[in-house]
Amino acid sequence: MNMYDFCLNHKNRRVRVQTHYGTYEGTIVDVDRENLYLRTSKGELTLSAWGGYGGYGYGWGSGILALSLFTLLAIALI
Repeated sequence: MNMYDFCLNHKNRRVRVQTHYGTYEGTIVDVDRENLYLRTSKGELTLSAWGGYGGYGYGWGSGILALSLFTLLAIALI
């Protein structure tokens, strides 16, 4: 099973995600072919699909973190 399918099958589940940029905890809100959208307990800076900072409709204070599927190393259900 690839990351996209795993994330799609575990929407609305609480997870811990390890990426090249750090470790994040939250609930999977949505997933597309490029990004995982994670609702965190705190507003964190959004990571775009290109691994830089920015995004469309997500950012400071929203509590939604967009993580590129290409940067994901591991996902654990918590």
